[in-house]
Amino acid sequence: MAPLRFAANLDWLFAERSALPERLEAAARAGFRAAEVPWPFAWEPALLRAIADRAGLGLVLINTPPGDQDQGEKGLGAVPGRQHAFREGLALAVKYAKVLGCQRIHLMAGRVPVGAERAAVAAEMEATFIENLRHAADILAQEDMVGLLEPMNSRITDPRYFLTTPRQAAAILEKVGRPNLQLQLDVFHCQIEEGNLTQNLQRYFPLIGHIQIGQVPGRHEPDSPGEVNFPYLFQLLESLGYTGYVGCEYTPQGDTVEGLGWLRLYWESRDQHQQHQHQHRC
Repeated sequence: MAPLRFAANLDWLFAERSALPERLEAAARAGFRAAEVPWPFAWEPALLRAIADRAGLGLVLINTPPGDQDQGEKGLGAVPGRQHAFREGLALAVKYAKVLGCQRIHLMAGRVPVGAERAAVAAEMEATFIENLRHAADILAQEDMVGLLEPMNSRITDPRYFLTTPRQAAAILEKVGRPNLQLQLDVFHCQIEEGNLTQNLQRYFPLIGHIQIGQVPGRHEPDSPGEVNFPYLFQLLESLGYTGYVGCEYTPQGDTVEGLGWLRLYWESRDQHQQHQHQHRC
């Protein structure tokens, strides 16, 4: 079984460094070989690519722009009347992803409008999302890129986010029917919204293109106190043959590097396992 590949989410990790270029360098020094850069748009993409290349860091995930944050927008994919803005944001994300060498773009769904009942607008929002996703799939296919749908829990993180469960995302992916659109499963959100992590990972594994992790309920390091048994979960993902990236999207309890003991333990255990296998074959 191949070891898992971890990516530092630089919106959450290495906050000791204020600027994204410095966070890229810090992630590489900490031993990461991949990073998620959700919001690269304030920086010239060629500059970020040059820094990442120099550091030996692959850039594996960006988001579509959130929209008008002053108006409370958090993505536009499922927001009726904002199709043109979604397409403009997608074009910008694709432009950045090409320069960054990034093959995955999280297509943010967005929020239920303020004052609207979720049930009353669900059908219209889903239809908008499907329309936008079909357009996105065509654009991304031209660049050999993958679009990702991430459910976010409505219980703690965002009560108004439209896409809340893997089940809902899977149903939309089935309706869209494009192979270059996949599920981005964040263990933190999934555990809060539904639990049942083992069966959810097994059931939706064929759809999963990216995974993210954070302990529940504090959203800290995987070895911090909480509900999720990450050593077991890592073994499960290995046994399923997961070859994508595992994004580290959590708030460190203290210094980021000091909090990476869980990852160093994982790397050491996999090194020992591979050495044992090699000796056994010899």
